[in-house]
Amino acid sequence: MAAVLDATPFNFVAIVLCISIGAGLMGSLLGLGGGLILIPVLTLVLKVDIRYAVGASIVSVIATSSGAAAAYVRDGLANMRVAMFLELATVAGAVTGAMLAGMVSGRALYFLFGSVMAYSALAMLRKLREDGRPREEPPPDALADRLALHGSYYDVSTGGEVAYRVHRPLVGLGLMYVAGTVSGLLGIGSGALKVPAMDLAMGLPIKVSTATSNFMIGVTAAASAGIYFARGDIDPFIAGPVCVGVTLGAFAGSRYLTKLKSGSLRRLFVAVLLWVSYEMLSKGIHG
Repeated sequence: MAAVLDATPFNFVAIVLCISIGAGLMGSLLGLGGGLILIPVLTLVLKVDIRYAVGASIVSVIATSSGAAAAYVRDGLANMRVAMFLELATVAGAVTGAMLAGMVSGRALYFLFGSVMAYSALAMLRKLREDGRPREEPPPDALADRLALHGSYYDVSTGGEVAYRVHRPLVGLGLMYVAGTVSGLLGIGSGALKVPAMDLAMGLPIKVSTATSNFMIGVTAAASAGIYFARGDIDPFIAGPVCVGVTLGAFAGSRYLTKLKSGSLRRLFVAVLLWVSYEMLSKGIHG
């Protein structure tokens, strides 16, 4: 059993449940899966061993996807064709990462987690200055045209239909294998990599990237969850309240994404990534 703060079992479950609701809310808004917030809180605040935290996070990712993805598909935000195309790579990467996770030390996992978050934050910061400007039309892409990956959605915050074209799908496919591997290693759903990959590399709007990531992360996590379970890294005492809380938070978050402005969403994304990156890198460096 993981080491935790001095607390009765009831208090511990209540604390984890409340934290998980907030993580699910944030995860569904940003397409991150909740693990990005859960793992630092469980390990740094509640002193849960990182391997149990990662195992609980894998479960939370599936719960976040289940709680939010249906609403995003219904509202036309999630691009199903893009999601199914990219899942080919993320599932393969998730299995690879889950198999490697048992060979990597806890300290290395902290450092890798923080490094991934720092990279994602820097990539999104570069994009911030472009918010509010007209989106540049990407060059035609023969594969994206053949697969009919382009789409449109109704943006409640602007009151208009937003059409977009997808480009460089093969670059996205390669990045998704890396994202899937990170997901299997860290149990975070890798939305922190999926969202920037779709937003920056493939030209999807930030809201579509977030919604599509929410749909994808559950499938990616499910591909590696069985390996974590067989290895004994999923503790029901931790994973149970995490799953319930994240599902509630994700369902609530799915109602607010369409109402947020893209610039505000991106700033929130960057702020969360920078905080988590700092905390986890500090843990990885100092032990």
